[in-house]
Amino acid sequence: MASVDELWLTDFGDPFPGEPAFHRPALVVGPPSYFGADFPFVLVVPLTTTDRGLSLHVEIEANSDTGLETASHAQCELLRSVNRRRLVHRLGTIDSTTNEQVSEILATLLSL
Repeated sequence: MASVDELWLTDFGDPFPGEPAFHRPALVVGPPSYFGADFPFVLVVPLTTTDRGLSLHVEIEANSDTGLETASHAQCELLRSVNRRRLVHRLGTIDSTTNEQVSEILATLLSL
């Protein structure tokens, strides 16, 4: 079962312009585990290796903890819900500082 703060290789399928596409890493940001393993959807933030210098993006280092081969950027503005079956395999986890940065941006975007 995917948990919040984990990075997963995710199959986003065929995109519309500007959407994440095909297989790429994504950060699981919800729902919390209390929904249980039977809840069919997870909220994810897709990653990109392109640094666009946007304040809505959070850099995630490539290291053994994250499982990323290249430094990437969480595209918080592209938050989306996907079926758990789109999660191909677990890559790793983010640290607490990165989690706080992503959470703050998502709270702002969602007016929470």
